[in-house]
Amino acid sequence: MSKHILIVDDSKTVRNLVAFIMKKEGFKVTTAENGLDGLEKLYTSPDVDLIISDINMPKMDGFTFIKSVREQELYRDVPIVVLSTEGREEDIDAGISLGANLYLVKPAQPEMLVKNVKMLLG
Repeated sequence: MSKHILIVDDSKTVRNLVAFIMKKEGFKVTTAENGLDGLEKLYTSPDVDLIISDINMPKMDGFTFIKSVREQELYRDVPIVVLSTEGREEDIDAGISLGANLYLVKPAQPEMLVKNVKMLLG
């Protein structure tokens, strides 16, 4: 059975691009347009194996989203990859301290993203 990835990003272009890359690698993909939508999709798809999330999003930003995911026992160990334009050290530190496993700065090379996703999924 293929692994299930939740992609959370307010940019439709980024969502579609990352979804295309992940589907090409054989992953099942669900997309969400902000953190709130991401939580709703996560709660209705308990089989999510990994999350890729942006930081700057309306309604609920990525930091709040990550914190909310990590507060849920069921999702505490689901790997989270941040994919964001926010590359300042304090943003990276905040993402990691809230529970992200990896923080990549956009634009990330597709090969690097795939390699890291596969590594985190073991």
